[in-house]
Amino acid sequence: MNLNLSGHHVEVSPALRDYVNLKMQRIERHFDRLIGANIVLTVEKMLHKAEATIHAGGAVLHAHASENDMYAAIDTMTDKLDEQARRHKGKLHGHQAHKAQKHGLQSPLEGDAD
Repeated sequence: MNLNLSGHHVEVSPALRDYVNLKMQRIERHFDRLIGANIVLTVEKMLHKAEATIHAGGAVLHAHASENDMYAAIDTMTDKLDEQARRHKGKLHGHQAHKAQKHGLQSPLEGDAD
């Protein structure tokens, strides 16, 4: 995945970059193909903001979070992205299962337990 991390009024330290990479691995597990992610970290007065846009095969996920701590903002943002990714994945699998039943095929969840 192509990860573009930038800071606005904040210097992105190697520790912050490593933390974002670690948290983004939670999102990567939901998709086979992740094209890229743009993440912007911002500080406005005492408010820390994290904003991300992720381009995956057929989906664009966007989330932003504001907290008193940058690490907390990153955690909240990745939680939102994780929920969006799970919902998107559920919709895809739900539609495929519906198509299989429509055409008289057996869904993989209803397979024989040999």
